[in-house]
Amino acid sequence: MASEAESKPQTKNDVIPKMGAEDAADAVYDARQLGVPKMVLFGFQHMFAMFGATILVPVLTGLSVSATLLFAGLGTLLFHFLSQRKVPAFLGSSFAFIAGYAAIAPNGEAELLPYACLGVASAGLLYLILSALFRIFGASRIMRYFPPVVTGPIVISIGLILASSAIANCETNWIVAIIAIITIVVCNIWGRGMIKIIPILMGVIVSYVVATCLGEVDFTQVVEAPWIGLPVLWENTVFSLVGPQFDAGLATTAIITIMPIALATMIEHIGDISAISFTCNRNFIATPGLHRTLLGDGLATILASLFGAPANTTYGENTGVLALTRVFDPRVVRIAALFAILFSFCPKFSAVIGAMPASVIGGVSLVLYGMISAVGIRNLVENKVNFLNTRNVLITALILVLSIGIAYSDIGAIVIVLGDITISLSGLAVGSLVGIALNIILPGKTGYGEVAPDDTP
Repeated sequence: MASEAESKPQTKNDVIPKMGAEDAADAVYDARQLGVPKMVLFGFQHMFAMFGATILVPVLTGLSVSATLLFAGLGTLLFHFLSQRKVPAFLGSSFAFIAGYAAIAPNGEAELLPYACLGVASAGLLYLILSALFRIFGASRIMRYFPPVVTGPIVISIGLILASSAIANCETNWIVAIIAIITIVVCNIWGRGMIKIIPILMGVIVSYVVATCLGEVDFTQVVEAPWIGLPVLWENTVFSLVGPQFDAGLATTAIITIMPIALATMIEHIGDISAISFTCNRNFIATPGLHRTLLGDGLATILASLFGAPANTTYGENTGVLALTRVFDPRVVRIAALFAILFSFCPKFSAVIGAMPASVIGGVSLVLYGMISAVGIRNLVENKVNFLNTRNVLITALILVLSIGIAYSDIGAIVIVLGDITISLSGLAVGSLVGIALNIILPGKTGYGEVAPDDTP
């Protein structure tokens, strides 16, 4: 039988672990002891962490890299304003909508991308609806469907699914990737002073220099790029569609095709906020509340899309930085956002980052993605989820197998066709939906976040 601690129902505030003495010390350090030079350096580190993945989306879709940086920064600042400046989250380019862009502009056609952006902006409206539901009914009532036995495996899956892209990047040059990994580990474990808490930045710098010495970096685009340029062009925005050339049929198709993707990304948002909460040992689900974080994410996505940038989403890379450095001050992330905005006006800097070898990005990402999965495991351990209970084992098993299995399969996603509407659900979306449904249907759950007694003799 389960112990009394395991079978005792948890309150809604118990779903996020209580802050221990060490974590409280971290919080004091963040709030009172960070000086401006350190915060600037930490912010630079966060910007490097998100950069590779953020610019990859426009590279794959044909959208503007500079506009992507600008609205990643503006979206992050908007998110922080709406979430009461409490959540240390960075909003970067969402990979979930790549299929939507490809469906409307398969070859990145410049004249078709604004229609795809219109569809993504419409998808952002669904965030506002879910935000309103959280506001009306309260997080405790809705989050009862997302207890640790559901959110933990979802967070684990996020890290493991991302891991394949890290390995693919590492395979371009394992020597450089391993140097990045070793640098991060050495700086984080044996480093002193500032070196200990900027391991990601050090990993990027050291491995980038090594890659340059090995002849892995082509600086041609850096030399040719201008120092200053406007990040947004009118013809790339949704507003450019206004006029006699507007294709109502294509616009309708884009909206119907892309809007359903938000059903998956909203679930991922809840998983990301849970991961950040567990990383920082703060209950961001209750305060400032999911209604505020969803509102910030949704409005950031709408804003970015209207001006020709990719949809925004809370970034796992930056959650990995939080877990590794233990610096949770949201001001650091806002500084990273300001850097992104500043450098969006400098095509030459974008070219420097664009010239960064994939192996550098892979080595750094390998550590960060692993940290995300580790946060999910910590979620399960600290909430004492009882795996002697068959119910909990089944929920966890199906979330992991479906999320990771579908993501790594040949199909990559479950496609549902309803007449003229095609809905593509990622492995993470399918696993999350199944886990949520099983948590509701299977017997043994009697309250929010409750750990049911084990069913062993």
